[in-house]
Amino acid sequence: MSQDSGTARPLRTLVLGGARSGKSAFAEKLAAATGAVRYVATSMPAPDDHDFAERIARHRERRPGDWAVVESADAAAVLADPAPGVATLVDDIGTWLTARIDALDAWDSPRGTVTPDADALVSAVAAYRDRLIIVSPEVGMGVIPATRSGRLFRDEIGLLNQRLAAACDEAFLIVAGLPLRLK
Repeated sequence: MSQDSGTARPLRTLVLGGARSGKSAFAEKLAAATGAVRYVATSMPAPDDHDFAERIARHRERRPGDWAVVESADAAAVLADPAPGVATLVDDIGTWLTARIDALDAWDSPRGTVTPDADALVSAVAAYRDRLIIVSPEVGMGVIPATRSGRLFRDEIGLLNQRLAAACDEAFLIVAGLPLRLK
């Protein structure tokens, strides 16, 4: 935590939530309250995925025009380049993880194949010394996925979320648009 006029404020915040929980909107409010924002968009949409393109468009429309946007699936590399005095918002770790699994062609590989990438991300988060807000899906509260790839994603994101929560100063779970402080 940093000291600001004698009061501690969190540097690193993890925002978790399910699909359509309001996690991104909550994280955006946290970021906006700090002033200047660097928004790291981790999604790499496929040209033929129109539904995902619409989701991205809604996120873009909601963001203030003065936010600096970095479109990169390599969140660890972006975090290695600090932005002093600027809040960095990474949205989201689920699309980052999907891109990493895709890049490694690891959907049919053993669990842990993405561990070196996850290690680099967690290390970058732990070392980050400016305001950082990370959005990640919480997917472990539903049914067990019917496909191997679904189970792989659920397991990998669950382990990664635990590690990110440990590296962050605070964590929230967003349910039905309502934040619950976990840490």
